[in-house]
Amino acid sequence: MKKLVFALVAMAALFACQEEKAPFNYRGLAFTLPVQQFVDSMLARGFAVDSAASDSGKTVVLSSPAEHYRVLAAFSGEKLMAIQETYNLSTNDSTRQMWQELRDGLEKELDAWPDCPILKDDHKEANFDTGDGLISILLENTYTPTLTVRYQKK
Repeated sequence: MKKLVFALVAMAALFACQEEKAPFNYRGLAFTLPVQQFVDSMLARGFAVDSAASDSGKTVVLSSPAEHYRVLAAFSGEKLMAIQETYNLSTNDSTRQMWQELRDGLEKELDAWPDCPILKDDHKEANFDTGDGLISILLENTYTPTLTVRYQKK
Protein backbone atom coordinates (compact mmCIF):
# COMPACT_ATOMS: atom_id res chain seq x y z
CA MET A 1 0.00 0.00 0.00
CA LYS A 2 2.86 2.37 0.85
CA LYS A 3 4.43 1.72 -2.55
CA LEU A 4 1.16 2.54 -4.31
CA VAL A 5 0.75 5.81 -2.39
CA PHE A 6 4.41 6.69 -3.06
CA ALA A 7 3.96 5.98 -6.78
CA LEU A 8 0.83 8.16 -6.95
CA VAL A 9 2.56 11.02 -5.14
CA ALA A 10 5.57 10.72 -7.46
CA MET A 11 3.33 10.81 -10.55
CA ALA A 12 1.44 13.83 -9.22
CA ALA A 13 4.73 15.64 -8.58
CA LEU A 14 5.94 14.75 -12.07
CA PHE A 15 2.82 16.17 -13.73
CA ALA A 16 2.94 19.28 -11.54
CA CYS A 17 6.56 19.98 -12.51
CA GLN A 18 5.93 19.67 -16.24
CA GLU A 19 5.20 23.01 -17.82
CA GLU A 20 3.50 23.63 -21.10
CA LYS A 21 6.08 24.97 -23.56
CA ALA A 22 4.90 27.47 -26.13
CA PRO A 23 5.40 26.37 -29.75
CA PHE A 24 8.14 27.97 -31.85
CA ASN A 25 6.92 31.36 -33.01
CA TYR A 26 7.90 34.53 -34.78
CA ARG A 27 7.02 37.59 -32.68
CA GLY A 28 3.95 35.85 -31.28
CA LEU A 29 2.86 34.20 -34.55
CA ALA A 30 3.15 30.41 -34.45
CA PHE A 31 5.12 28.69 -37.20
CA THR A 32 2.18 26.31 -37.59
CA LEU A 33 0.00 29.06 -39.12
CA PRO A 34 -0.91 28.64 -42.78
CA VAL A 35 0.98 31.09 -44.99
CA GLN A 36 -2.08 33.20 -45.84
CA GLN A 37 -3.01 33.54 -42.17
CA PHE A 38 0.59 34.56 -41.37
CA VAL A 39 0.54 37.18 -44.14
CA ASP A 40 -2.87 38.47 -42.99
CA SER A 41 -1.54 38.79 -39.42
CA MET A 42 1.48 40.75 -40.66
CA LEU A 43 -0.80 43.01 -42.75
CA ALA A 44 -2.85 43.68 -39.60
CA ARG A 45 0.41 44.77 -37.90
CA GLY A 46 0.96 47.46 -40.54
CA PHE A 47 3.18 45.58 -42.99
CA ALA A 48 2.55 45.51 -46.74
CA VAL A 49 3.49 42.85 -49.28
CA ASP A 50 6.33 43.92 -51.56
CA SER A 51 5.13 42.17 -54.70
CA ALA A 52 8.21 43.15 -56.71
CA ALA A 53 10.50 41.31 -54.27
CA SER A 54 8.18 38.35 -53.58
CA ASP A 55 8.18 35.05 -55.42
CA SER A 56 4.54 33.99 -55.52
CA GLY A 57 5.37 30.32 -55.10
CA LYS A 58 8.11 30.33 -52.49
CA THR A 59 8.58 33.64 -50.65
CA VAL A 60 6.68 36.69 -49.44
CA VAL A 61 8.50 39.93 -48.61
CA LEU A 62 6.79 42.32 -46.20
CA SER A 63 7.80 45.83 -45.22
CA SER A 64 6.46 48.64 -43.08
CA PRO A 65 7.40 52.31 -43.00
CA ALA A 66 7.12 52.20 -39.20
CA GLU A 67 9.75 49.44 -38.85
CA HIS A 68 13.41 49.53 -39.84
CA TYR A 69 13.47 45.97 -41.16
CA ARG A 70 11.93 43.88 -43.93
CA VAL A 71 10.51 40.41 -43.39
CA LEU A 72 11.05 37.57 -45.86
CA ALA A 73 8.90 34.49 -45.25
CA ALA A 74 9.89 31.34 -47.12
CA PHE A 75 7.33 28.58 -47.44
CA SER A 76 6.66 25.27 -49.10
CA GLY A 77 3.02 24.71 -49.99
CA GLU A 78 1.13 26.15 -47.01
CA LYS A 79 3.92 25.49 -44.49
CA LEU A 80 6.28 28.21 -43.24
CA MET A 81 9.88 27.09 -43.54
CA ALA A 82 11.88 30.15 -42.45
CA ILE A 83 11.45 33.82 -41.66
CA GLN A 84 14.23 36.36 -42.02
CA GLU A 85 14.34 39.96 -40.86
CA THR A 86 16.78 42.21 -42.71
CA TYR A 87 17.55 45.45 -40.91
CA ASN A 88 18.15 48.70 -42.80
CA LEU A 89 20.75 50.57 -40.77
CA SER A 90 23.17 53.18 -42.03
CA THR A 91 26.43 52.64 -40.14
CA ASN A 92 28.54 49.78 -38.86
CA ASP A 93 28.22 51.17 -35.33
CA SER A 94 24.43 51.08 -35.49
CA THR A 95 24.44 47.46 -36.69
CA ARG A 96 26.83 46.43 -33.92
CA GLN A 97 24.63 48.09 -31.31
CA MET A 98 21.44 46.54 -32.77
CA TRP A 99 23.07 43.09 -32.89
CA GLN A 100 23.93 43.36 -29.18
CA GLU A 101 20.42 44.58 -28.28
CA LEU A 102 18.76 41.76 -30.23
CA ARG A 103 21.10 39.17 -28.71
CA ASP A 104 20.47 40.42 -25.17
CA GLY A 105 16.71 40.55 -25.75
CA LEU A 106 16.55 36.97 -27.04
CA GLU A 107 18.82 35.81 -24.22
CA LYS A 108 16.31 37.19 -21.69
CA GLU A 109 13.21 36.08 -23.59
CA LEU A 110 14.43 32.52 -24.14
CA ASP A 111 16.35 32.32 -20.86
CA ALA A 112 19.23 30.70 -22.76
CA TRP A 113 22.81 31.44 -23.73
CA PRO A 114 23.49 31.58 -27.47
CA ASP A 115 26.15 29.66 -29.33
CA CYS A 116 28.44 32.34 -30.78
CA PRO A 117 30.84 30.70 -33.26
CA ILE A 118 32.03 34.09 -34.60
CA LEU A 119 32.55 37.20 -32.46
CA LYS A 120 34.66 39.72 -34.37
CA ASP A 121 33.97 43.45 -34.57
CA ASP A 122 32.41 43.35 -38.03
CA HIS A 123 31.26 39.74 -38.22
CA LYS A 124 29.22 38.26 -35.39
CA GLU A 125 26.88 35.32 -35.14
CA ALA A 126 24.62 34.20 -32.29
CA ASN A 127 22.54 31.02 -32.57
CA PHE A 128 19.72 30.19 -30.16
CA ASP A 129 18.31 26.66 -30.06
CA THR A 130 14.70 26.80 -28.82
CA GLY A 131 14.15 23.04 -28.94
CA ASP A 132 11.82 23.05 -31.93
CA GLY A 133 13.48 25.88 -33.85
CA LEU A 134 16.63 27.92 -34.37
CA ILE A 135 17.06 31.69 -34.19
CA SER A 136 20.24 33.16 -35.68
CA ILE A 137 21.40 36.77 -35.47
CA LEU A 138 24.01 37.55 -38.12
CA LEU A 139 26.10 40.71 -38.41
CA GLU A 140 28.22 41.13 -41.54
CA ASN A 141 29.72 44.60 -41.90
CA THR A 142 31.78 44.56 -45.06
CA TYR A 143 31.07 47.28 -47.63
CA THR A 144 27.55 47.92 -46.36
CA PRO A 145 26.13 47.28 -42.88
CA THR A 146 24.09 44.07 -42.87
CA LEU A 147 22.12 42.67 -39.96
CA THR A 148 19.73 39.75 -40.29
CA VAL A 149 17.71 37.64 -37.86
CA ARG A 150 16.62 34.22 -39.11
CA TYR A 151 13.90 32.06 -37.55
CA GLN A 152 13.93 28.48 -38.79
CA LYS A 153 11.84 25.54 -37.62
CA LYS A 154 13.70 22.29 -37.05
